Amino acid sequence: MIFDDFTFLSGHFIEQDTYVTKRPQGRSDWLLTFTLEGEGYFINSGNERICRPGDLTLLKPGTPQHYGTKKDHTWQFVWVHFPSIFTETNLLPDEEQLILTIESESIRERIHRAFTRMLEDSRERGEYWFELCSSSLREILLIMAQKTNTKVDARIEEVLHLLSQQMRQPIRIEDLAQTVGLSPSRLSHLFKASTGYSIIDTLNRMRIQQAVLMLEHTGRSASEVCYDVGFQNYNHFTNQFRKWYGMNPSTFMKERR
Repeated sequence: MIFDDFTFLSGHFIEQDTYVTKRPQGRSDWLLTFTLEGEGYFINSGNERICRPGDLTLLKPGTPQHYGTKKDHTWQFVWVHFPSIFTETNLLPDEEQLILTIESESIRERIHRAFTRMLEDSRERGEYWFELCSSSLREILLIMAQKTNTKVDARIEEVLHLLSQQMRQPIRIEDLAQTVGLSPSRLSHLFKASTGYSIIDTLNRMRIQQAVLMLEHTGRSASEVCYDVGFQNYNHFTNQFRKWYGMNPSTFMKERR
């Protein structure tokens, strides 16, 4: 696929152990791969790195490329070659080859969805196909930048995702702990050590932040917003609002107006 004077290529490969690619001079664009199943390898400066499910590999322009499928394995991966117009690559470590393991299942699914959208948009070639592909790619690059700049335990990432996903529902720490394979007490300790807040405080803060947005940008009343964001008791909602914003919802609405 050609767009003006630079290339944007993407694909989904399922390769047997005879598959190998060698480009001693590299390419003029970036290469990003995401392993879905099996094992592949990348060789850089004589060092071999194995890629397993959940691994993202990013190669800079001009980096010699030597990669393929490990013996007795099948390697299933999605990939994209893209030009140097994506400034988000500047947020990543300045390395010829970066391999980043994504442990969180929800983040893996998000990345896979972004790759799937890129493949679909590039094949359909609609009017704004390149812009849509660029948007999906930027999402992946920003996730990579976030992962390299903030070291958070994958289990805590998963809990944060679950809290945001289930914000309006009653949350039980026991259920969260079971999902990520920890005891409730261990999860509570690890979560606070990683984020600085308890699980319940984090959930309530998420709810209040969403409530603030709704109060500012919708015509809904405070009592309606209270239930929209997951609180079951209005007094509890106002107490949490005051805790995080230093005033009750009605005062907040008056000041904003």
